[in-house]
Formats: sequence, C-alpha cells, structure tokens
Amino acid sequence: MSFTIVEQAPARLNRSELAVPGSNPKLFEKAAASAVDVVFLDLEDAVAPDEKVQARRNVIAAVNDVDWGNKTLSVRINGLDTHYMYRDVVDLLEQAGDRLDLIMIPKVGTAQDVYALDMLATQIEAAKGRKKRIGFELIIETALGMQNIHEIAAASKRNESLHFGVADYAASTKARTTGIGGPNPSYGVLTDAATDGAPRDYHWGDMWHYAIARMVVAARANGLRPIDGPFGDYSDADGYKAQARRAAVLGCEGKWAIHPSQIGLANEVFSPSEQEVTKAKRILEAMAQAQKDGKGAVSLDGRLIDIASIKQAEVMVKTAEQIAGQGQAKG
Repeated sequence: MSFTIVEQAPARLNRSELAVPGSNPKLFEKAAASAVDVVFLDLEDAVAPDEKVQARRNVIAAVNDVDWGNKTLSVRINGLDTHYMYRDVVDLLEQAGDRLDLIMIPKVGTAQDVYALDMLATQIEAAKGRKKRIGFELIIETALGMQNIHEIAAASKRNESLHFGVADYAASTKARTTGIGGPNPSYGVLTDAATDGAPRDYHWGDMWHYAIARMVVAARANGLRPIDGPFGDYSDADGYKAQARRAAVLGCEGKWAIHPSQIGLANEVFSPSEQEVTKAKRILEAMAQAQKDGKGAVSLDGRLIDIASIKQAEVMVKTAEQIAGQGQAKG
C-alpha cells in the first residue's frame, strides 16, 4: 500500500441515477416515489433555452417542497460556457434548502472549471450560513475532459463522482456513431481466414471501453464513484443490461437511467446477488479465523484467499448493507 492514503468520497448508493427535466414538474413526484438511488433534476440539455429560467424556479421549489425520502438529490447546472451557469449556482445555493446533496457539472474540461465552481459554492455557503457542504458530480463528456481527467478528479474536496457522458463525448471526438451508449456494428474485427475456406467470424468490440476504463482509474485513484452514463434505446432492456454489466465489471458503481424503465435494470445489475454476499461473508469469516491462527492466507472452496480478498468481500458486504438499509427506510 502506498504511503499516500486515498480519501474516500461520502458513501452513497449510486446504482441508478435518474435524469428528470427541470421543465417538467409533473415528473418530480414520480421520481421521488421511484426505486432509484439518485435523482438529478436537469437544467441543462433537457431544457430549452426559453425555459431555462422557469426550470430553475421549478427545481428550487422541488428541492424545498417534494419529499425525496432517502434518495440522493442532485441538480445538473448549465455549462460554464453559458450565461445560465452562475445564476443556477447562486439561486440554488441561496434559495434551495439543505435537502440538496449534489451539483452535477456538465462538460468539465479542466481542473480550473471545478476550482471555479468550488470557489463560488464556498463563498455562497459561507455568506448564507448553509449547514451542509454541497458535493460535486462531474461529467466527462469531451476530449478535453478526458485528456485532463486525472487533474479534474483531484481538483476539489467536494468531488464525489465521475460520469461518462457518452453522447457529447462521441460528438467531441467526432466518433462515427449516432447511437447513445450502445455498441457499433462497424467497431469490430475479423478472424483470420480459415484454410478450409470457411467464412470468417466477425466480433463486435466495445468502442467505449477505453474511455470508461480510464474514468474508473481516475475516479478510484481519488476516492470517487465512477458512474456509467446514458443508454439511449430505452426499449432495449437486454442491451441496457449488457452495457451496465460491462461497466460494472470495469469498476463502475452504477449507471444513468433516462427512462423509469431503466431504474430496475440498473439496480439489478449493480446489486450483489445473495449468493455473492453469502460467499463474501464466508471469506470474511475464514480470514478472521486465519488471523486468529496466525495465518496471512487461507484456502476456501479450493481457492486461495488473502488480505486482498478481504477488501473485495468487505466492499460487497457493505454494499449489501446499504441496499438493505435503503429498503428498510422506504418501508
């Protein structure tokens, strides 16, 4: 272990994160009653320019008046390159109560972007005497942001999570795709030609693998939660789950839901199964006994487990406890 200890962001369930347009207040109560872990009320892409001001008012009222239960509540502000951003932050932090947990910052390109928002939020919190410090969610959705992702992740103590904004990232990198978050049939390879003349097999690849893997490393190296972004075809449940599973394998904690039908899919994929939790508990029990016996490693079910196994098992058991606690709170 390095002498540098990574400070972890506040522990929050982040399996599913629902995008809700700030211009459509009818959806607020439905989002609050859903099974989603995190709700972000959107002032950016989902809101037309002539609706920005009213959407901001809607969101502030919703933060103050809607019963959000035990959900994490976030608001996506407009980009730093717009004239809406400063008023989003000022009005939110001056008028919305302490129920607001996070601000989501879109299209973060440099560490200085985060620094600027941190400074503004700090001044407002001090001036207004806010009791709870606002956390930051950062969307990496440009080539500039991906280039500077490690500096961005470390730019503020407010940072809690990195998100992959696949649609804008594709536009920024001029990727030859119009899908949002799915595979591309042109991104694949052919097997070598067979000597018997049999047809060559074609294997699809994951064109977003590099971006998500890099985001995971930057997030984990700075104690943040890596979250996969949207999957545009909300009628394709199997496709959504496939993309979510590969994100989970790479280390992501959750995925966006752009439609309520995707909430349950994300919660399913990013929740450890009962079998996995049982095995994790057995690992912890076996290692506890090994330590009593003065051993640094032990065999369980024909496999070696050691200190690294403990860390993996502890994470899984803790996640299961968080999920169970959320369910009890809802009940």
